Amino acid sequence: MSQNDDSGPVLDPLSIEPRTSTVYPHPHDRATEGRAKRSLTQALGLTQFGVNITELAPRSASSLRHWHSHEDEFIYVIEGHPTLVHDGGSVELAPGMTAGFPAGAENGHKLVNNTDEPVVVLEVGTRSDEDEAFYPDIDMRCAPGRYQKAVFTKANGDPWT
Repeated sequence: MSQNDDSGPVLDPLSIEPRTSTVYPHPHDRATEGRAKRSLTQALGLTQFGVNITELAPRSASSLRHWHSHEDEFIYVIEGHPTLVHDGGSVELAPGMTAGFPAGAENGHKLVNNTDEPVVVLEVGTRSDEDEAFYPDIDMRCAPGRYQKAVFTKANGDPWT
């Protein structure tokens, strides 16, 4: 159900088809195998921030380790015990725990499911056409405007090949 139904602004997240693809260029497109995202943003008519329910199969990752220039990110663990990998190290999270990453803070982060059980996380982030994403473990950045088309380059701006 969506905001256009008789239910008003109510949505069952399971009614959204999960997206298992990624915009990362090869060979980094394999980094998120086992991840399924249900984007609630468009279905709810939201424009100021993005909302995802993300499921991580055992041994999968939410993303490449990254940080954003103009976007805040927030996660809330619904189910499972993901490991948060960030510049300060790694920490195992549990249901009910949260983490936040302010825009411009150069703290590369990702979630990894190192367990044999599924992980489910609520992700919320601001949406800015000015945002750039940086990937400190590899020579890559995502140029501004990724909500229209993701353009990946090397950190110095040269095209990704």
